[in-house]
Amino acid sequence: MYAFACSIKSLSNMGIIPQNEILVLYHIFGTNCPNYGIMRTIMKRLLTIQDISCVGQCSTTVALPLVSACGVECAILPCAVLSNHTGGFKSWTFADLTPELANVERKWVELGIKFDAFYTGYVCESQIDPILSIMSSCANPGALRIVDPAMADNGKLYAGFAADFPKKMARLCDGADYILPNLTEAAFLVGDEPKLEGYTEAEIERLVGKLHGIGAKNVVLTGVSFAPDLLGSAVSDGTKVEYDFNPRLRKMSHGTGDVYASVFAGALLRGRSAFDAAALAADIVCESIRSTDEGHWYGVSFERAIPALTRAFA
Repeated sequence: MYAFACSIKSLSNMGIIPQNEILVLYHIFGTNCPNYGIMRTIMKRLLTIQDISCVGQCSTTVALPLVSACGVECAILPCAVLSNHTGGFKSWTFADLTPELANVERKWVELGIKFDAFYTGYVCESQIDPILSIMSSCANPGALRIVDPAMADNGKLYAGFAADFPKKMARLCDGADYILPNLTEAAFLVGDEPKLEGYTEAEIERLVGKLHGIGAKNVVLTGVSFAPDLLGSAVSDGTKVEYDFNPRLRKMSHGTGDVYASVFAGALLRGRSAFDAAALAADIVCESIRSTDEGHWYGVSFERAIPALTRAFA
């Protein structure tokens, strides 16, 4: 049996296989005549590094199912375990897993385990250096670094983060292929005073430029709005800024940033452009919000949007 990977551009152009995937063609020599076949695509492997909030529909409990639903293998590296997330609950437990990060890295290096992409979410200051080390030692050639600097919203840092934490997070953003901050996080990252509304297009693009200035190769800035009834994102590759907007849904929900980042990461690894991945992520967030029952305050019912997500890759 002889196996080899080949370019599939011509096959995808003919509609035989999906675009931006790799097939393995195999040739088995039988006793009578040669047989040719096509194996399924080689699935890409993404590692998400963030906390596990056991209750709350956020972080790893969002990333694992949504990245998987995109058709991407999702490995996880929990950096902490919380009883529940910190938004709206009166209290929570917190188990720091920082010491385990180096242990896991050593084992992966020993076993030769590598990843095609890294997607980080809610992490602590002490975890920045171990994460950067893992991104270096466990990366396949060309592996993407996708950073959701999950640390703030609505003009303030999340509970438990010190005032200087954005400077630490900026180190993780430096050299990242994609960062996905909301407006508050973006302002903190570049040392600006955050504001919640009233940005002009020129101000958004100056902010995006500052984010490139801290080392981010591509920027997806969420929470952008120039009209009361529209909400969306600014997507920049450093040379141009594109905007994607959806009708604004008048409901505040926890976990929407995690849904957005997870779908974006999965779609990117399935070959979508950054703009198309951002647009799909926004659509799934909107569907999740619309699918959430009244009174369900601690998260969004992204589970009900998974069929729409899988259809996007059918």
